This record gives sequence, C-alpha cells and structure tokens, in this order.
Amino acid sequence: MKTYKWYWIITLSAILVLPLLLLFFHHQPVLKTSGTPQAIQASSSNQSETPKDPGSSPKPTPKPAPKPTTKPAPKPQIQWGIDTANLVDDTFYKCVIDNYGKPGFVGRYLETKQDISTGLTSEEATYLHKQGIKIIPIFNHFTNATSYKNGVAEAKEAISYAQKIAIPKGVAIFADIEPKYPVDEGFIRGWVDTLVSSPYKPGIYGVFTKENSITSSFQTAATKNENVQKYTIIWSSNPEAGITTKIKAPKFQPNAPQNVKASVWQYGMDGKTCNVDTDLVQINGIQFLW
Repeated sequence: MKTYKWYWIITLSAILVLPLLLLFFHHQPVLKTSGTPQAIQASSSNQSETPKDPGSSPKPTPKPAPKPTTKPAPKPQIQWGIDTANLVDDTFYKCVIDNYGKPGFVGRYLETKQDISTGLTSEEATYLHKQGIKIIPIFNHFTNATSYKNGVAEAKEAISYAQKIAIPKGVAIFADIEPKYPVDEGFIRGWVDTLVSSPYKPGIYGVFTKENSITSSFQTAATKNENVQKYTIIWSSNPEAGITTKIKAPKFQPNAPQNVKASVWQYGMDGKTCNVDTDLVQINGIQFLW
C-alpha cells in the first residue's frame, strides 16, 4: 500500500512540474554566439536601409562626338595667269574666261606707252582685285638698258608710277628688257639697288637664253653686287611652249641665269584671241604680286 502511494505522488508531481519546465524554457531568449555587437548593429542598420534602385541613379552625360577637323585646302604650288597690253574691263575679262580660263593674275604695264601699251589705272586695279585676280606691275618706258645711272633713273620713274596708283609696299616691279634692247650689268645693278632701297621689290623680265646678252649681263651684275642675286625676282620668257588654255598649261620649267631660279614664266606669247600672253607663277613669286 505504501509503495502504491509513492507511485502516485511521483506521477502527479511529474505531471504538474513538466508543463512548468516546458513553459520556462520556451520563453528564454536565444543568444547568438557569432558576431560582435557592432557587427550585429551594423548588419541591422544595413538591412533597414532602403535598397537603391539602379535605374534611379543619374546616368553619365554622353560626351559629344568630336567634330571632324577640316584641314585647309593646300595652296596651289603653281598659278596660271596672263599678261596683256590692253586695259582689262568686263569685255576683255569675258574674252579671257571664255577662251582660256580664269586667270589667277594679270601682268599689266605702268602708265601708257604710246602705240605699245595702255597703262594700269587705279580703277582697273580695283576691278581686277574684285575678281580675285592679282597684278604683276611691269615697267616698259625705256629701250636702252645700259649704265648704272640709267638703271637708277628708270627705277625711280617706275616707283613714281607705282605710288600714283597706290601699289602697296612689298610688291615687285618688273623691268621689261626686250631681246632687241642693249643691256649691260650696270643697268641691272642700278635698277636693283634703287628698288631694294624703296618700298618695292626688284623684278626683271627677259628672254634668258645663253645667247641673249641679258643672261650674261645679269650674271656679271650678280658677281659685283650680292643684292642682284639675293633680291631680284626673275620673269623668264624662255623656253616658249606656245599659248594654251589654263587646263593645258605645261609643267613649270623656265630657264634662268646661272644659280638663279625664275619665279614667273611667260610660256606662251601673242595669243590671237584677246591679245594675251600666257604665264605661270611659282608659289614663291605669288607673294610679290599685288
């Protein structure tokens, strides 16, 4: 009987105590052993941040495509043009355009020489410049190209004519020494010395062949005066290839005195249409045109 009594006491105790134990353990907080408080706090803070929408971030502004660089067109090494004893007006200019092509320059004479050439005027110069045409001033008021004194006198007269029509400084004035003219080295030195000391540049036109005295005279003048070879711009009328249109102009290959390069070449003479000669100018001579 006593054994039976203890049995029930123990059973009832177990029944009463067991639920209390289960209830106690169920409410205990679970402690994490991994991670520091700072790490836990940081983790909690990161989780509370609202994730950024990748689509809401500002997109980088696209850089504009670089503009293609346009290089300036290269300047022509050789320019085609004419020279004439005639006044260039609308009628004459149209004749040249229609029969030869548009010239880049026109050789014109300073002042009128009776029965030979009509002189360049300020109005004609303005007209040519409006057409985009440069001018080669030519001086032909002499028939005797001898002596230093004569060379100085002719140069001074050419300078006076140039200043009357306001030709700017730095432009070359060409002495027209024709094959039939007597010429010596003194005239060439006098012409060059006077032009060098003026606002203008010295130029000489001639038929520079081995036989013509202008060639030997120039070479002798160059040995006596360094200005002759250093500053003179040569306009050669040799060899003669014949009149052509602009598009059929020959390759630039004029003859010149020894150790000197011609900058201008009159390759065609006495064109029956429009009364012109046809010429080429090398790029180093273009800068001396008006």
